[in-house]
Amino acid sequence: AIKDGTIDVIATDHAPHLLVDKEKEFDNAPFGLIGLETALSLAVTRLIDKKILTWPGLIRKLTFNPSQILHYNRGTLKAGAVADLVIIDPKRKWIYSKDQIKSKSQNSPFIDWEMKAKVEQVFVAGKMVLDVL
Repeated sequence: AIKDGTIDVIATDHAPHLLVDKEKEFDNAPFGLIGLETALSLAVTRLIDKKILTWPGLIRKLTFNPSQILHYNRGTLKAGAVADLVIIDPKRKWIYSKDQIKSKSQNSPFIDWEMKAKVEQVFVAGKMVLDVL
């Protein structure tokens, strides 16, 4: 479905719940996990490297398509569009570890996973909000 375009958006819920809340009984614990920090690298590792999507197809599903659906002036590099940019090293392999987590929680099933494509900088509306260089 993701390859043939039936699924046209890839997004994360990114639900950074505190550990004390996640350790409650299953029915009382909040849903979700952190996903924003690993979304791109997981998509590259699991979709591009396995030839399910191309780079342009992945970028479209992560940026342009959601912006079009929500009628945001984002997700494109056109003149006049909001400058939301993610700078990555597409070939850099890395292992996701707890000490790299920027969220308020660490509830991720991807800790200790090796992935490809490391996010190095993030700009929101032209302002740098993350720099790991």
